[in-house]
Amino acid sequence: MNNLTGAMTALITPFKNGELDTNCYEKLIKRQIDQGIDVVVPVGTTGESATLSHDEHRECIEIAVATCKGTHTKVIAGAGSNATHEAISIAKHAQKVGADGILSVTPYYNKPMQEGLYQHYKALATAVDIPVMLYNVPGRTGVDLEASTVIRLFDDVENIYAIKEATGSLERATSLLSQRKDICVVSGDDGIDFAMMANGGSGIISVTANLLPNLKSKLVHSAMEGDFDTAREIHNKLYNLNNSLFVESNPIPIKAIMYLAGLIDTLEYRLPLTAPSTDTMKLLEKILEQYEVIK
Repeated sequence: MNNLTGAMTALITPFKNGELDTNCYEKLIKRQIDQGIDVVVPVGTTGESATLSHDEHRECIEIAVATCKGTHTKVIAGAGSNATHEAISIAKHAQKVGADGILSVTPYYNKPMQEGLYQHYKALATAVDIPVMLYNVPGRTGVDLEASTVIRLFDDVENIYAIKEATGSLERATSLLSQRKDICVVSGDDGIDFAMMANGGSGIISVTANLLPNLKSKLVHSAMEGDFDTAREIHNKLYNLNNSLFVESNPIPIKAIMYLAGLIDTLEYRLPLTAPSTDTMKLLEKILEQYEVIK
């Protein structure tokens, strides 16, 4: 499971004329591979998984696995749902088609108690053999996977190896790492990636890496090698960009700036997500001038 850490990208999902743009998706993944990303993560929050059909969700996983086959880059497939049986179905499909692991967000909307979260993840992880990364983002889901529940799952379920922590809390990361040195804590917030790595984190799952995988991979690899000066310098350089990508709901800004950079041909979202405001587009145009985007 140690190869399912490092520099990881929460992939966007490109659309064209309302449909999944499979050719563009493959090109985006190849670019990630070429620029040093260790793991791609299809159909997570950034991939607009909530508005994809089940068939589209599965197809995205299949494309990612096929594109990464024979390369150094692994695939952790998004396999989350507010219904446990649906999450298990997606996870089983991911395993069947060759995904290296799965990332599963806490069940949203129905706000389960901690025991419900424990039983959900235990059922999910025991239904497959591949590694499972928990995903805690209470700002979106309305439920917090508490540290005590994470530790319980890590201790009780063999293939639960990691958690993507998107609470924005370094204290939470410290709490987990202080209790279990072998748990992989992954940053889910671009703004604190360096701090998480310096604090013992095992990697990042980045939105910003869609645009600049070369810099995000160098940041993480430098930190993993103990070169914190280089990692800090890159992180500070990315400060303005990281901030700009969350002025509206993710993934609205990241898709817009990728369109401006010529990385995607069309700027499309699925309702209820809508195109960014004029002010946001102007901001992103200015921000883009500060960085060199390698295509």
